[in-house]
Amino acid sequence: MQALDTTQLLAIAAALGWASGLRLYLVVFLTGLAGYLGWVELPQGLKLLQHPAMLGASGFMLFVEFFADKIPGVDTLWDLIHTLVRIPAGAALAASVFGADQATWAMAAALMGGTLAATSHVAKATTRAAANTSPEPFSNIGLSLLGDAFVPASLWLSWTHPAALAVVLFVALVAAIVVIVVLGKFLRALLRRASGFLRSADSTP
Repeated sequence: MQALDTTQLLAIAAALGWASGLRLYLVVFLTGLAGYLGWVELPQGLKLLQHPAMLGASGFMLFVEFFADKIPGVDTLWDLIHTLVRIPAGAALAASVFGADQATWAMAAALMGGTLAATSHVAKATTRAAANTSPEPFSNIGLSLLGDAFVPASLWLSWTHPAALAVVLFVALVAAIVVIVVLGKFLRALLRRASGFLRSADSTP
């Protein structure tokens, strides 16, 4: 199988970082499964993901996350808890693409992967928190299914069309920043109104 060049390795690292901020367990499971089935030759640092025990663990967590991510309120709590998991995991996965033999590139990939994971995670968490202000559950389910589809698509692009992935990630990164700014303001205003309402209720005799 043809060896991966630096450009493609960077694309894979970027995809792993970004997608980990959205669906960490889906990333780990799909990457490991692709290696286990021989669809792709994983870099040495990622071969652990194709071990049956790792596939079982990531598959179980994927099953849990699939449903947790589609229940209003639960999805926000899940995102809050995984703030401490997705970002360092995204950095670690990105660094593992290069491994210990390419320490400089691995460190650069870790920084890139962690930053991308943090951005996508914050954008996702902000969007889902805003969606939870609506009483209907369909927006949550739709957003969750969109994330389910985006992860395998971005991983596939990283292996087959690195240049196309760069364009997609650039657009997604800009969109994520806009979402964080706009919806962040919306949520802060909502919290201020709720806080003001509670204070006025407490002061009412």
